[in-house]
Amino acid sequence: MLIYIYMSFLLSLVGMMVFALNRKHLLIMLLSLEFIVISLYMGILIYLSNLGYEFFFSMIFLSMSVCEGALGLSILVSMIRTHGNDYILSFSSLW
Repeated sequence: MLIYIYMSFLLSLVGMMVFALNRKHLLIMLLSLEFIVISLYMGILIYLSNLGYEFFFSMIFLSMSVCEGALGLSILVSMIRTHGNDYILSFSSLW
């Protein structure tokens, strides 16, 4: 069971590295954020199953992460419709 906790921690670190190193496109950044959320969800699920608690908190976390993903996707679509690209450097023209 300890290997799953280490794997969840490693996956979240890999997602953070991708988020920090690839800052050119908004879509890549959103995908790495979703990867981090999925690995955190896996860690929460493993932790709660070890303790024998109910999985109600994991369902709340999953629904909030889905809402976060939908908001990020709507920002991406709005940015592509107005500017034609998803480059992070074009954020300065949004304000």
